[in-house]
Amino acid sequence: MRPQSLALRLLPPFAGWCAIGATALAAGSPLRAAPVAVFLLAGPGAAVLRVCGPALGRRRAVGPVESWDPDFARDSDRLEQLVLTGLLSVSATIICATALMAAHVFSGLRVLVLLTLVTMLAACCPQLPGRTPTARASSPPQKGSAL
Repeated sequence: MRPQSLALRLLPPFAGWCAIGATALAAGSPLRAAPVAVFLLAGPGAAVLRVCGPALGRRRAVGPVESWDPDFARDSDRLEQLVLTGLLSVSATIICATALMAAHVFSGLRVLVLLTLVTMLAACCPQLPGRTPTARASSPPQKGSAL
């Protein structure tokens, strides 16, 4: 494993530990709110998306018919990853908070610790294998067939 790959892999859990450390600051401080908000909006989703990314990348975006934008597929994939990161992070936060509320042990710090542990677990998981896209030749229906 390359060091750059390892650094990118461990960035979301590191952001989680920074958010946990930021809770020691004053309650109304922007220096406390910023790392917590960034982690809650991007950390868990980025870790989960890294695991599922190759499997999601099997199918490419289909561009407009005019093909006026040669970078449509790349930009579309980036936008999809950005939206998925945010939605997966918010979903993980809601699930963790709901589980802690159901157990009657809810607190903001416990949500952060649980999400950081989940993010660390996702960072340690191997990536799902992605299949290479296969081109299927379309053949016209034969005479006399039901189609």
